[in-house]
Amino acid sequence: MKKIFIILFFPLILTGQIKDTIAKNSDKDIDEVVVTGTLKPISRLETPIPVEIYSATFLKKNPTSNIFEALQNVNGVRPQLNCNICNTGDIHINGLEGPYTMVTIDGMPIVSALSTVYGLSGIPNSLIDRIEIVKGPASSLYGSEAVGGLINIITKNATQAPIFSADFFSTSWLENNLDLGFKQNIKHKANTLVGLNYYNYNSPIDNNHDNFTDVTLQERISIFNKWNFIRKNNKVFTLAGRFFYEDRWGGEMNWNKSYRGTNQVYGESIYTSRQEVIGKYELPFTEKIDLSFSVTNHNQDSYYGTTKYLAQQQIGFGQFTWDKKMSNHDFLIGSAYRYQFYNDNTTATVKPERTHIFSVFGQDEIKLAKMHSVLLGSRLDYNNNHGYIYTPRIAYKWKFSDSDIFRINTGTGFRVVNLFTEEHAALTGSRDVIVTEDLKPEKSYNVNVNYMKKIRFENASSLGIDISGWYTYFSNQIIPDYDSNPNQIIYKNLNGFSESKGMSMNVDYMSNFGLKANIGASVLESKNTRNGISTTPILTEKFSANWAITYELLDLGLSFDYTGNVYGPMRLPLLSDLDPRRAISPIWSIQNIQATYKRDNKFELYGGIKNLLNWSPNKKNAFLIARPNDPFDENVQFDGNGNAIATPENPYALTFDPSYTYAPNQGIRFFLGVRYYLK
Repeated sequence: MKKIFIILFFPLILTGQIKDTIAKNSDKDIDEVVVTGTLKPISRLETPIPVEIYSATFLKKNPTSNIFEALQNVNGVRPQLNCNICNTGDIHINGLEGPYTMVTIDGMPIVSALSTVYGLSGIPNSLIDRIEIVKGPASSLYGSEAVGGLINIITKNATQAPIFSADFFSTSWLENNLDLGFKQNIKHKANTLVGLNYYNYNSPIDNNHDNFTDVTLQERISIFNKWNFIRKNNKVFTLAGRFFYEDRWGGEMNWNKSYRGTNQVYGESIYTSRQEVIGKYELPFTEKIDLSFSVTNHNQDSYYGTTKYLAQQQIGFGQFTWDKKMSNHDFLIGSAYRYQFYNDNTTATVKPERTHIFSVFGQDEIKLAKMHSVLLGSRLDYNNNHGYIYTPRIAYKWKFSDSDIFRINTGTGFRVVNLFTEEHAALTGSRDVIVTEDLKPEKSYNVNVNYMKKIRFENASSLGIDISGWYTYFSNQIIPDYDSNPNQIIYKNLNGFSESKGMSMNVDYMSNFGLKANIGASVLESKNTRNGISTTPILTEKFSANWAITYELLDLGLSFDYTGNVYGPMRLPLLSDLDPRRAISPIWSIQNIQATYKRDNKFELYGGIKNLLNWSPNKKNAFLIARPNDPFDENVQFDGNGNAIATPENPYALTFDPSYTYAPNQGIRFFLGVRYYLK
């Protein structure tokens, strides 16, 4: 505790006594404009819904090729790998599994279901202006999937982008990432921004000597184009499009494409192509009425050993919003329609699924007094498969001052499950997927309390403290059962309930001598109660901490970044009582350092070390992938119930399975990069 106290409050000792003067630079973060919490632009000081902001500058403190990896340094947010071979992944917020996290781009729900499996690794950091995160249910504004939280990726604005930008880095593992950006102004009525991202990793590495690739090999390209058209009365029409293609594979070290789909050499090969269109049109009325829309087409062609998986998903979304202020009321009224087509070649999908969701929603923020306001919101959805679903919410804000704010909000959430896209890892290995009933929509009830304090010092430095506590109750929850049968994953609505509760704290410090620090910590507890028996869900950490510390020498153009995270124990999915692998993960940490040299606001040279401690989950573990020597289970014997039995050749009664994973299996590596801007 003494060490933690020194780390958090050492900057206070350096800066002296607290005063009530204002430091403009340090106030910039707290007064930024956010849109995610209420679907309208509003100062972060004024929003009744707590919203966390992470800028493109924050993402550069630990350079990554995609948003999935970049979120590892955000408090309470954990990118979770779900397969040791194909590296599927999702994003957990406050300990809740990935399907409870909604990911939007410019507020549009186009990263959904099938696309979350591999699509998150295909969103390059180069197109991101900032990331806004809401923890807790947001279904009253965003509908299904926004149960545990919302991550809104806001793309760059061409008016603020440089004319040309280039960013290239490479690592000692021979990972190569290139970002290019171009901007063009067309008179005074339009501008356009083009972004290109190319990533390549094609050097198989097997440091744990199981004859399987430690990291999935990938080659992907993403092309992004955004247009802004200025119309009469400064009304804006924004239109953006993106094309994405990826070829990835993992498996035995001697695999190549000639073995794709065969039982000679095991490999998991996934081809993904994706097209997106996003638009926002401000209607030509004196009232503020906007039309937002998005269309996406996602195709996947994959083999998991000999198991072929072909899938297609198409999503169309349109939304009207009317923003109106009257007296002490600030209204937002809207309607939305979402169409989803999904089809795959599995036996579970007898015919293509077509889902229609019609929605109406509204909210009213009422200014009760100078320091008090309340937000009332509700949403009614009609799903052609599940009927009507109602989700209300209420939020209260007590603003003592611009640097002292208390918020409490409560609401409900719902999620319509698209099982075979979200649990895509179930197709890997030999486990059978069993669905025992018609799955009903999951429902959640949440309360979240937040206190934010900004302390300013007389020497222009500042300290920000953000504390939150939450409680979430689930009914009808659908939890994969790995325990009843080691060769099956069983899905059904939970006969009982689930709970998630915890607290988190963020501390932001900005000095007047070049030191900046962002330190966060979370403690949480999750329980599933089934038939009166409570258990801890797998892959749910008990605590976590993240930090990003920067020291700048402005006269020399140098800056140094130290970023990292630490995670507490979590329960892991074993295959049998004889399985020798850890049942509980150890406390683990991934840490990174970086040095950057800047010159003339045009040129940057950066380099450093990732995973400084050279940590990987195979340390002090018998193995990660079960039976890598027999990936097609040719030498496994089963009993009458389909359970593997122990034999001299298979003493642990295991089948081939790569789902035992909880952290990146990539050790220490060096990186070097260069950036160039023409403004």
